[in-house]
Amino acid sequence: MKLNIRDKFNKELPSDPRTDTARRQVTEACFSFVRPKEPGNPTLLHVSPEMLEAMGLDSSTAASEKFLKVFSGAEVLKNTHPYAMCYGGHQFGNWAGQLGDGRAINLCEVESEEKKWALQLKGAGETPYSRSADGLAVLRSSIREYLCSEAMHHLGIPTTRALSLMLSGDQVLRDMLYDGNPQYEKGAIVCRVAESFIRFGNFEIFTSRGDHDTLKKLVDFTITHHFPHLGVPSKETYLKFFQEVVHRSLEMVIHWQRVGFVHGVMNTDNMSILGLTIDYGPYGWLEGYDHGWTPNTTDRTYKRYRFGTQPQIVLWNLLQLANALYPLIEEAEPLEDILMGYRNDLPQAYQNMMQQKLGLTTEQEADSQLITDLEAVLQASETDMTIFFRQLANYKGEGSIPGIEVVQEAFYSPKEIDGKIKEQWDQWFLNYSERLKNENSANDKRKKAMDKVNPKFVLRNYMAQLAIDAADTGDYSLIDELFQLLKRPYDEQPEKEKWFAKRPDWARHKVGCSMLSCSS
Repeated sequence: MKLNIRDKFNKELPSDPRTDTARRQVTEACFSFVRPKEPGNPTLLHVSPEMLEAMGLDSSTAASEKFLKVFSGAEVLKNTHPYAMCYGGHQFGNWAGQLGDGRAINLCEVESEEKKWALQLKGAGETPYSRSADGLAVLRSSIREYLCSEAMHHLGIPTTRALSLMLSGDQVLRDMLYDGNPQYEKGAIVCRVAESFIRFGNFEIFTSRGDHDTLKKLVDFTITHHFPHLGVPSKETYLKFFQEVVHRSLEMVIHWQRVGFVHGVMNTDNMSILGLTIDYGPYGWLEGYDHGWTPNTTDRTYKRYRFGTQPQIVLWNLLQLANALYPLIEEAEPLEDILMGYRNDLPQAYQNMMQQKLGLTTEQEADSQLITDLEAVLQASETDMTIFFRQLANYKGEGSIPGIEVVQEAFYSPKEIDGKIKEQWDQWFLNYSERLKNENSANDKRKKAMDKVNPKFVLRNYMAQLAIDAADTGDYSLIDELFQLLKRPYDEQPEKEKWFAKRPDWARHKVGCSMLSCSS
């Protein structure tokens, strides 16, 4: 197995002088060297052929003993020095201090075909940042991360990727619902991949401690290796850097809103500096369209990270990043101007996205109201987001099949579409039909365009849970079935029609389908 290893992070940035895993505050260092825990009896469950190829590895490599050992943590590649990153973060709006890679260990950095990849094992054992935890992960959360990161990529959403999913062969004790009833579960390890795993919190920790020297080293490193087009690090470059992070973050969250993805735990330590979706913990996909929904049990009371507020939370998180970068810029106004740019750009970006979902190629003054009215009536009765927008592409306007009949399959309780709710729908479709008359494209062309932005298949919570339940019995075939399905989310795939369906009733309140915890 030959990887073109080009480590930089652990060579150019200051390291923790200690190499043990004792929990501690790590200061004036960007990372701590640490070796993965040797698993008891690792087994490869699945591998991504695309990511193998991306790293310059032959497809047969995954069958080798070397691959099994390296990507389960049993063996460290020659001339590499695994490490865990030091960072802080705001959790649910409050500064949490030092956090760091508590169950993630970076193996190395690889270059292939002019692309950079950092390889990281999640669930590979203790680090100085594990706090009171064991640094391990369980199979259920690992399946969810493995499938979702690859699914998001194929949806066209900026994201970390996944190379492999393995069983560790060990049992891991977890209290899944935090209700005092811990149970042993199958341990697992995911190798996740990204250009970099640097987060907002990597910068925040140094500013919070007044360690501006290490802050500057990290910012300069990030610009040099991940934003080289911005030029040599300087005050002007720092502002350009922040501007690009803001732009990428806005683009990312608009994609989330487009497909109904809810991150669930948008703390600043879960915000990628590259604008990637990162850390697939208690995430979820909208079943019924609901701006107030969050999948995270920890967020059940205040719903800070609910679907409808995600763009605003990104802005709040960017404000914390601006505060972290301020010591290098020493002027608030230019940072505030950039943040104001996000605030001003958000409504238009959101409207553009919704116009695409509705098949509108031109912009008209009434579009904003059309979108607002749609969002209101979608929430008047439980309506499946994915099915609704996919079926809406089949609507041909006035004089054809009534709109309510076209999208009938999206309603969880069709009998509720009566009285005032039916009047709202009839009025909306009348307005939509009138609006479509101002479009130059034919119905078939509009349908093709809508089908490119409205996926037919997403990783619904119950689908992931079915794969988890099967895996718990030793049947891992559903992992591959879903993996293959989600590689083509915009295609019809008539042979996979069973997955184009509303959430079944049994999944409405089932643990893992409706609400999830951070326990993994």
